[in-house]
Amino acid sequence: MRFWKTEVVLAHRLCIHGRVQGVGFRAFVFREAGLLGVDGWVRNRLDGSVEALVWAEESTIDALLIRIEDGPGWGRVDRVDVTVETGGGGQPNGFNIRADR
Repeated sequence: MRFWKTEVVLAHRLCIHGRVQGVGFRAFVFREAGLLGVDGWVRNRLDGSVEALVWAEESTIDALLIRIEDGPGWGRVDRVDVTVETGGGGQPNGFNIRADR
C-alpha cells in the first residue's frame, strides 16, 4: 500500500516591505506567480509596501517567497510578513494586479 502526501491549498497574505514600489515589483510578482501556477492578486499599499494574497500549496508558497525575497533588479526586500488566511472568500482563478489601496 502506498501513501501520498497531499498538501492543502491555503490563502497566504504577504506584506512585502522595502523598496518595492516604482521598481516593477507588482509585475515581477505577477510573472513569478504565473510561472509557479499560483492564484491570487498583488497591489501597492499606500504605506509604500506591496500586498499579495496568494493561494497555493505550502511548497509552492515557499518557492514564491524565495523568488520574492530576491526581487527584481531595482527592488530591495527588507522583510515579508506572512499570515495564513482562514476567513471567507473563495480562491480566484489566475493571478492579477489590483488597484492600489
